[in-house]
Amino acid sequence: MPTIRPAVPADAAAVVTLREKVFPYLVRGVTATNRTIASPPPGEDWAAFVALDRDRIVGWVAASRNPRAANPDAGAISLLHVHPDHRRRGIGTALYQAATGHLRSVGVRRVSTISRPDSLEFARRHGFEPVREVRYSALDLSAERSSAERSSAERSSGAEQAGVRLIPLAEVDEQALYRADGEAATDEPGDQPSAPAPYETWRYEIWDNADLDRRSSTLAVDGDGRVLAFTLLLRDGTRLWSDMTATVPEFRGMGLAGLIKRTALERAASAGATVAYTANDEANRPMLAVNERLGYRALTTNIGCVTILAD
Repeated sequence: MPTIRPAVPADAAAVVTLREKVFPYLVRGVTATNRTIASPPPGEDWAAFVALDRDRIVGWVAASRNPRAANPDAGAISLLHVHPDHRRRGIGTALYQAATGHLRSVGVRRVSTISRPDSLEFARRHGFEPVREVRYSALDLSAERSSAERSSAERSSGAEQAGVRLIPLAEVDEQALYRADGEAATDEPGDQPSAPAPYETWRYEIWDNADLDRRSSTLAVDGDGRVLAFTLLLRDGTRLWSDMTATVPEFRGMGLAGLIKRTALERAASAGATVAYTANDEANRPMLAVNERLGYRALTTNIGCVTILAD
Protein backbone atom coordinates (compact mmCIF):
# COMPACT_ATOMS: atom_id res chain seq x y z
CA MET A 1 0.00 0.00 0.00
CA PRO A 2 1.47 3.40 -0.94
CA THR A 3 2.40 5.87 1.79
CA ILE A 4 0.18 8.91 2.43
CA ARG A 5 1.95 12.01 3.71
CA PRO A 6 1.50 15.82 3.67
CA ALA A 7 2.65 17.46 0.46
CA VAL A 8 5.91 19.44 0.52
CA PRO A 9 7.13 22.12 -1.91
CA ALA A 10 9.59 19.73 -3.56
CA ASP A 11 6.57 17.70 -4.75
CA ALA A 12 5.32 20.49 -7.02
CA ALA A 13 6.76 19.31 -10.34
CA ALA A 14 5.57 15.72 -9.86
CA VAL A 15 2.15 16.95 -8.71
CA VAL A 16 1.74 19.04 -11.87
CA THR A 17 2.79 16.09 -14.05
CA LEU A 18 0.21 13.85 -12.35
CA ARG A 19 -2.51 16.49 -12.61
CA GLU A 20 -1.89 16.91 -16.35
CA LYS A 21 -2.19 13.15 -16.76
CA VAL A 22 -5.57 12.94 -15.03
CA PHE A 23 -6.96 16.42 -15.80
CA PRO A 24 -5.34 17.53 -19.08
CA TYR A 25 -7.75 20.46 -19.29
CA LEU A 26 -6.62 22.06 -16.01
CA VAL A 27 -3.84 24.65 -16.08
CA ARG A 28 -1.63 25.36 -13.09
CA GLY A 29 2.13 25.67 -13.25
CA VAL A 30 4.89 24.38 -11.02
CA THR A 31 5.65 27.81 -9.52
CA ALA A 32 2.04 28.42 -8.44
CA THR A 33 1.74 24.87 -7.09
CA ASN A 34 4.99 25.20 -5.14
CA ARG A 35 3.81 28.48 -3.62
CA THR A 36 0.48 27.03 -2.50
CA ILE A 37 2.18 24.11 -0.77
CA ALA A 38 4.94 26.24 0.80
CA SER A 39 2.71 29.17 1.86
CA PRO A 40 -0.96 28.13 1.86
CA PRO A 41 -3.66 30.75 1.30
CA PRO A 42 -4.62 32.73 4.42
CA GLY A 43 -7.83 31.93 6.22
CA GLU A 44 -8.42 28.61 4.45
CA ASP A 45 -6.81 26.04 6.78
CA TRP A 46 -5.47 24.54 3.56
CA ALA A 47 -3.67 21.19 3.52
CA ALA A 48 -2.64 18.73 0.82
CA PHE A 49 -1.60 15.09 0.85
CA VAL A 50 0.21 12.89 -1.64
CA ALA A 51 0.32 9.14 -2.13
CA LEU A 52 3.77 7.65 -2.75
CA ASP A 53 4.57 4.36 -4.39
CA ARG A 54 8.33 3.68 -4.20
CA ASP A 55 8.99 7.41 -3.88
CA ARG A 56 6.84 8.22 -6.91
CA ILE A 57 3.81 10.47 -6.43
CA VAL A 58 0.74 8.58 -7.65
CA GLY A 59 -2.06 10.46 -5.87
CA TRP A 60 -3.02 13.90 -4.56
CA VAL A 61 -5.77 15.64 -2.64
CA ALA A 62 -6.22 19.11 -1.14
CA ALA A 63 -8.67 20.09 1.58
CA SER A 64 -9.57 23.55 2.82
CA ARG A 65 -12.08 25.90 4.35
CA ASN A 66 -14.01 27.99 1.81
CA PRO A 67 -13.68 31.68 2.75
CA ARG A 68 -16.02 32.64 -0.12
CA ALA A 69 -18.89 30.61 1.38
CA ALA A 70 -21.61 32.19 3.47
CA ASN A 71 -21.49 29.29 5.95
CA PRO A 72 -18.40 29.37 8.23
CA ASP A 73 -18.20 25.56 8.37
CA ALA A 74 -18.07 25.16 4.57
CA GLY A 75 -15.05 23.69 2.86
CA ALA A 76 -13.91 21.61 -0.07
CA ILE A 77 -12.01 18.52 -1.07
CA SER A 78 -10.19 19.49 -4.24
CA LEU A 79 -8.78 17.38 -7.06
CA LEU A 80 -8.64 14.02 -5.33
CA HIS A 81 -7.00 11.90 -8.03
CA VAL A 82 -4.89 8.80 -8.48
CA HIS A 83 -2.70 7.83 -11.42
CA PRO A 84 -4.67 5.48 -13.73
CA ASP A 85 -2.12 2.69 -13.26
CA HIS A 86 -2.57 2.74 -9.47
CA ARG A 87 -6.34 2.80 -9.05
CA ARG A 88 -8.53 0.29 -7.18
CA ARG A 89 -5.84 -0.28 -4.57
CA GLY A 90 -7.39 1.82 -1.79
CA ILE A 91 -5.28 4.91 -2.52
CA GLY A 92 -8.25 7.15 -3.20
CA THR A 93 -9.91 6.09 0.04
CA ALA A 94 -6.71 6.69 2.01
CA LEU A 95 -6.38 10.19 0.51
CA TYR A 96 -10.04 10.89 1.22
CA GLN A 97 -9.59 9.88 4.86
CA ALA A 98 -6.58 12.16 5.19
CA ALA A 99 -8.56 15.06 3.70
CA THR A 100 -11.67 14.57 5.85
CA GLY A 101 -9.55 14.06 8.95
CA HIS A 102 -7.99 17.45 8.34
CA LEU A 103 -11.34 19.13 7.66
CA ARG A 104 -12.86 17.75 10.84
CA SER A 105 -9.86 19.00 12.83
CA VAL A 106 -10.49 22.59 11.69
CA GLY A 107 -14.27 22.48 12.15
CA VAL A 108 -15.38 22.08 8.53
CA ARG A 109 -18.53 20.00 8.11
CA ARG A 110 -20.22 21.14 4.88
CA VAL A 111 -17.98 19.80 2.12
CA SER A 112 -18.14 20.22 -1.64
CA THR A 113 -16.12 18.52 -4.35
CA ILE A 114 -15.99 18.18 -8.12
CA SER A 115 -16.16 14.59 -9.34
CA ARG A 116 -15.27 13.16 -12.72
CA PRO A 117 -18.09 11.01 -14.12
CA ASP A 118 -16.05 7.84 -13.59
CA SER A 119 -15.50 8.81 -9.95
CA LEU A 120 -19.11 9.60 -9.06
CA GLU A 121 -19.72 6.14 -7.61
CA PHE A 122 -16.72 6.67 -5.30
CA ALA A 123 -18.15 10.03 -4.20
CA ARG A 124 -21.58 8.53 -3.53
CA ARG A 125 -20.04 5.74 -1.43
CA HIS A 126 -18.58 8.42 0.80
CA GLY A 127 -21.87 10.25 1.26
CA PHE A 128 -21.70 12.88 -1.48
CA GLU A 129 -24.76 13.80 -3.52
CA PRO A 130 -24.58 15.49 -6.93
CA VAL A 131 -26.02 19.01 -7.09
CA ARG A 132 -24.75 20.54 -10.35
CA GLU A 133 -22.85 19.90 -13.56
CA VAL A 134 -19.72 21.73 -14.69
CA ARG A 135 -18.76 21.83 -18.37
CA TYR A 136 -15.06 21.95 -19.30
CA SER A 137 -14.26 23.33 -22.74
CA ALA A 138 -11.26 24.13 -24.94
CA LEU A 139 -10.48 26.64 -27.66
CA ASP A 140 -7.76 26.24 -30.30
CA LEU A 141 -6.07 29.64 -30.46
CA SER A 142 -4.24 29.14 -33.73
CA ALA A 143 -7.04 30.87 -35.66
CA GLU A 144 -7.11 33.73 -33.18
CA ARG A 145 -3.51 34.74 -33.82
CA SER A 146 -4.00 35.80 -37.44
CA SER A 147 -6.99 38.07 -36.77
CA ALA A 148 -6.00 39.39 -33.35
CA GLU A 149 -4.55 42.78 -34.27
CA ARG A 150 -7.31 43.78 -36.69
CA SER A 151 -10.37 42.58 -34.75
CA SER A 152 -9.17 43.81 -31.35
CA ALA A 153 -8.59 47.26 -32.81
CA GLU A 154 -12.07 47.31 -34.35
CA ARG A 155 -13.80 46.24 -31.13
CA SER A 156 -11.74 48.59 -28.97
CA SER A 157 -12.77 51.47 -31.22
CA GLY A 158 -16.46 50.56 -30.85
CA ALA A 159 -16.16 50.26 -27.08
CA GLU A 160 -14.44 53.63 -26.83
CA GLN A 161 -17.30 55.25 -28.75
CA ALA A 162 -19.61 53.95 -25.99
CA GLY A 163 -17.35 55.42 -23.29
CA VAL A 164 -15.78 52.07 -22.39
CA ARG A 165 -12.06 51.35 -22.61
CA LEU A 166 -10.48 47.90 -22.79
CA ILE A 167 -7.23 47.73 -20.86
CA PRO A 168 -4.87 44.93 -19.77
CA LEU A 169 -4.80 43.95 -16.12
CA ALA A 170 -1.27 45.37 -15.88
CA GLU A 171 -2.78 48.87 -16.06
CA VAL A 172 -5.37 48.58 -13.30
CA ASP A 173 -5.18 49.14 -9.55
CA GLU A 174 -5.76 46.03 -7.47
CA GLN A 175 -8.42 47.69 -5.32
CA ALA A 176 -10.47 48.56 -8.41
CA LEU A 177 -10.44 44.92 -9.47
CA TYR A 178 -11.22 43.70 -5.96
CA ARG A 179 -14.28 45.96 -5.76
CA ALA A 180 -15.54 44.71 -9.13
CA ASP A 181 -14.96 41.10 -8.09
CA GLY A 182 -16.98 41.65 -4.94
CA GLU A 183 -19.84 43.19 -6.92
CA ALA A 184 -19.86 40.62 -9.71
CA ALA A 185 -19.02 37.29 -8.12
CA THR A 186 -21.56 36.82 -5.34
CA ASP A 187 -24.20 35.35 -7.67
CA GLU A 188 -21.79 32.98 -9.41
CA PRO A 189 -23.24 29.42 -9.48
CA GLY A 190 -21.62 27.06 -6.98
CA ASP A 191 -22.05 24.28 -4.45
CA GLN A 192 -22.40 26.57 -1.43
CA PRO A 193 -24.09 29.96 -0.87
CA SER A 194 -21.37 32.54 -1.53
CA ALA A 195 -20.11 35.76 0.02
CA PRO A 196 -17.41 38.23 -1.09
CA ALA A 197 -13.91 36.90 -0.52
CA PRO A 198 -11.89 38.51 2.28
CA TYR A 199 -9.26 40.80 0.78
CA GLU A 200 -6.32 38.70 2.03
CA THR A 201 -7.78 35.58 0.39
CA TRP A 202 -8.57 37.41 -2.83
CA ARG A 203 -5.10 38.93 -3.09
CA TYR A 204 -3.44 35.56 -2.54
CA GLU A 205 -5.63 33.65 -4.98
CA ILE A 206 -6.00 36.30 -7.69
CA TRP A 207 -3.66 39.27 -7.60
CA ASP A 208 -0.51 37.45 -6.45
CA ASN A 209 -1.10 34.27 -8.47
CA ALA A 210 2.16 33.38 -10.23
CA ASP A 211 0.23 32.07 -13.26
CA LEU A 212 -1.80 35.26 -13.77
CA ASP A 213 -1.22 36.68 -17.27
CA ARG A 214 -1.38 40.42 -16.61
CA ARG A 215 -0.75 41.44 -20.22
CA SER A 216 -3.56 39.33 -21.69
CA SER A 217 -6.16 39.51 -18.90
CA THR A 218 -8.53 42.29 -19.93
CA LEU A 219 -10.88 44.73 -18.20
CA ALA A 220 -13.61 47.06 -19.41
CA VAL A 221 -13.49 50.39 -17.55
CA ASP A 222 -15.50 53.58 -17.81
CA GLY A 223 -14.18 57.13 -18.05
CA ASP A 224 -13.63 57.29 -14.29
CA GLY A 225 -11.61 54.09 -14.24
CA ARG A 226 -14.35 51.96 -12.65
CA VAL A 227 -14.07 48.31 -13.63
CA LEU A 228 -17.30 47.25 -15.34
CA ALA A 229 -16.23 43.76 -16.42
CA PHE A 230 -13.09 41.64 -16.32
CA THR A 231 -11.66 38.39 -17.59
CA LEU A 232 -8.61 36.83 -15.94
CA LEU A 233 -6.31 34.36 -17.68
CA LEU A 234 -3.84 32.02 -16.03
CA ARG A 235 -0.99 30.81 -18.20
CA ASP A 236 1.46 27.93 -18.06
CA GLY A 237 3.67 27.85 -21.15
CA THR A 238 1.37 27.91 -24.17
CA ARG A 239 -1.72 26.77 -22.24
CA LEU A 240 -4.34 29.13 -20.77
CA TRP A 241 -7.04 28.82 -18.15
CA SER A 242 -9.92 31.31 -18.01
CA ASP A 243 -9.96 31.81 -14.27
CA MET A 244 -12.99 34.08 -14.21
CA THR A 245 -15.04 36.31 -16.49
CA ALA A 246 -17.56 38.56 -14.77
CA THR A 247 -19.58 41.72 -15.28
CA VAL A 248 -20.83 44.04 -12.56
CA PRO A 249 -24.61 43.38 -12.45
CA GLU A 250 -25.77 46.84 -13.53
CA PHE A 251 -23.68 46.59 -16.72
CA ARG A 252 -24.82 43.18 -17.86
CA GLY A 253 -26.58 42.79 -21.18
CA MET A 254 -24.14 45.13 -22.97
CA GLY A 255 -22.00 42.37 -24.46
CA LEU A 256 -18.98 43.23 -22.33
CA ALA A 257 -18.20 39.67 -21.28
CA GLY A 258 -17.79 38.46 -24.85
CA LEU A 259 -15.89 41.59 -25.85
CA ILE A 260 -13.27 41.41 -23.12
CA LYS A 261 -12.86 37.64 -23.32
CA ARG A 262 -12.25 37.68 -27.08
CA THR A 263 -9.81 40.56 -26.68
CA ALA A 264 -7.93 38.74 -23.92
CA LEU A 265 -7.73 35.51 -25.92
CA GLU A 266 -6.46 37.36 -28.97
CA ARG A 267 -3.79 39.11 -26.90
CA ALA A 268 -2.69 35.78 -25.48
CA ALA A 269 -2.66 34.15 -28.91
CA SER A 270 -0.48 36.96 -30.24
CA ALA A 271 1.92 36.24 -27.37
CA GLY A 272 2.21 32.56 -28.29
CA ALA A 273 -0.61 30.81 -26.41
CA THR A 274 -2.01 27.89 -28.40
CA VAL A 275 -4.97 26.55 -26.40
CA ALA A 276 -7.39 27.94 -23.82
CA TYR A 277 -9.47 25.99 -21.33
CA THR A 278 -12.42 27.05 -19.23
CA ALA A 279 -15.15 25.66 -16.96
CA ASN A 280 -18.73 26.80 -16.50
CA ASP A 281 -21.69 25.69 -14.48
CA GLU A 282 -24.29 24.21 -16.82
CA ALA A 283 -26.81 26.60 -15.24
CA ASN A 284 -24.76 29.63 -16.35
CA ARG A 285 -26.36 29.85 -19.78
CA PRO A 286 -25.19 33.40 -20.59
CA MET A 287 -21.50 32.51 -20.14
CA LEU A 288 -21.89 29.21 -21.96
CA ALA A 289 -23.39 31.12 -24.89
CA VAL A 290 -20.43 33.55 -24.87
CA ASN A 291 -17.97 30.68 -24.98
CA GLU A 292 -19.86 28.90 -27.75
CA ARG A 293 -19.77 32.07 -29.87
CA LEU A 294 -16.03 32.30 -29.24
CA GLY A 295 -15.60 28.78 -30.58
CA TYR A 296 -15.01 26.73 -27.43
CA ARG A 297 -15.78 23.02 -27.78
CA ALA A 298 -16.97 20.89 -24.88
CA LEU A 299 -14.46 18.35 -23.54
CA THR A 300 -16.19 16.79 -20.56
CA THR A 301 -18.76 17.44 -17.86
CA ASN A 302 -17.87 16.91 -14.21
CA ILE A 303 -20.28 16.82 -11.30
CA GLY A 304 -20.38 19.13 -8.30
CA CYS A 305 -21.24 17.20 -5.13
CA VAL A 306 -21.85 18.03 -1.47
CA THR A 307 -21.98 16.20 1.85
CA ILE A 308 -22.02 16.90 5.56
CA LEU A 309 -19.30 15.16 7.50
CA ALA A 310 -20.30 13.15 10.51
CA ASP A 311 -18.51 13.93 13.77
